[in-house]
Order: sequence, then structure tokens, then C-alpha cells
Amino acid sequence: MSQSIEEIVARVLAELKTEGLEPHDAATAPQTSKVSNEGGDLVIDLADPTLEGPRHAMLVDDPADPEGLRDLMDSTSARLGVGRAGPRPKTQTMLLFQADHGVTQDAIYGVVTDEVKDKFNLFTVHTRVDDRAEYLLRPDLGRLLSDEAKQELNEKCVKSPDVQICVADGLSAAAIDNNLGDIYPVIEQGLKSAGLSMGTPFFIENARVGVMNDINAIIKAKVLILLIGERPGLGIADAMSAYMGFDPQPGKSDADRDLICMITTHGGTNPLEAGAYIVEFIKRMIQYSASGVKLREVAGS
Repeated sequence: MSQSIEEIVARVLAELKTEGLEPHDAATAPQTSKVSNEGGDLVIDLADPTLEGPRHAMLVDDPADPEGLRDLMDSTSARLGVGRAGPRPKTQTMLLFQADHGVTQDAIYGVVTDEVKDKFNLFTVHTRVDDRAEYLLRPDLGRLLSDEAKQELNEKCVKSPDVQICVADGLSAAAIDNNLGDIYPVIEQGLKSAGLSMGTPFFIENARVGVMNDINAIIKAKVLILLIGERPGLGIADAMSAYMGFDPQPGKSDADRDLICMITTHGGTNPLEAGAYIVEFIKRMIQYSASGVKLREVAGS
């Protein structure tokens, strides 16, 4: 790309301000678990957005290379340096794991709020999944629209736009609740500035990535974007992914898609930057009429 990500973000944010659009303060968004040890009492605060403190505490007794272990721990969010109490995890480690697991369950079984969907005029359609339990057991059904959904999309959606934006809960409702307010205006304004037409946005409940093929068999957009919640883990439960494909159709696979993952203000790609990067990616897809592996072959990158 001719512009750096920083230049793209600065340009798009300037355009947002011109249009009177301001992203919400992501720092105030509810997020993951935290364990603190103030006053000697171990306290878990699930609403605290930071990941500091005991998550990064070195709990190995007498490490052979403390500095090396600290460097290794600082390089990843994986659970390193947690030590053992005999054959068992230490209390602090176990409590943090249980807190993170609780956040994960909330994300997986949570529901995207009507407030978020209403803000962007997203009507809701469903896949062939009947409930959340079936969603987790039958990924194949999450890749297919219900018959009612196909009819609704056919009736309500603009056909053959340049770009179709879809939003889905995926494996984290928190990803949509916490990040859509930031990323959507950036994408919308970026596409508008690029002179690209947009389809009718909507929300898909209990969706998997492959539902893109079913959707575009009806919409027939040049490029389809699916903003979907990622699988939560390691205390981060609100990460979003943006899957993009040029003319996705039944039979196409992951090799035909591009992906920006770990979109979150908590240790990942900031949604503002991700939105600007998505717009540049889409422009390349339309320029070369390709995505995924084919885009790299024809664009040489």
C-alpha cells in the first residue's frame, strides 16, 4: 500500500470529525477479568479493563534465570511463570483461570444488545441453528442461512453493491458490543470517501464464517465483510475478526478470504486502525477482482 497504517487512520479519523462522527471511548468498555492482591486479599474484578498486576506476576519459586523468564513472560499472553504448589496450580493462578473462564462463558453465551444493533439499523436474521448449544455442536449449521433469513435478505437488502457489511455474534457477543461502535463508522466513512456503494447492513445470529457464501449468493456484492466475534481466551473475551472476500459464493473456502483478527483495544489491533486497514484492503480487492490467495498472486503481495 502506498500509505502507512498511521496515515490511513489519521485521514479517516479526520473525515469522521468532518462528518460529525466521533468514536466512543473504548477505554471505558467493559472487558476482561483482573486479579488484584491489594492489602493481601486476593480480589477478582471482572469489570476491570486492564490486564496488569498478578496476570504478569512471576510465581515460579527460585527460577534459574529470572531475567530470561521475565522476558519470555513479557513476550506473550500465554500462562507462563505460574509455578506450582506441589502437583497443583497455585491459588492465585487457579483463581485467575476461573475468572477468565467465567468471562469466556459470558462472551460465548452472551447476546449482542439491541442498543448496538439499533445504532446501526441492523435487522436480525438467523442461521439454521436452533439454539446456542446446537451452535457449539454443529458448526456446519452456522454456515447456512435459514430459509426465512434468505427470504428476508432478498426482500430487504440492496442487490449488487460494491461492498456488503454483515455483523455476527460468532463466539463472542462482547466483541460486537465493545468494538462495533468504533470500527463501523471508520469503515462506512472510508468506503464513502472511496466512492464505493454499500449494501444494507444486517446482523446474523449464531453465525460461522462460512455463512458469507450463503449471504452473497443472494446479495451479489463485489466484496463482503463479516465482522464477527472471535473465540475468547487468555482473559481477552472481546476480540473481533473481520473476514473479507471478493464475490464469496457456495464452494469457496478460507483460501478465498482475507482476515484481520484480534481487533480489540485490549492488547490487539485498535478497531479504528483496523477499520482504516479494512477499507484499503477492500479497494485492493476491487482493483484486482480477487481476494485471499488469488489476491496475492495477482497483486504480488
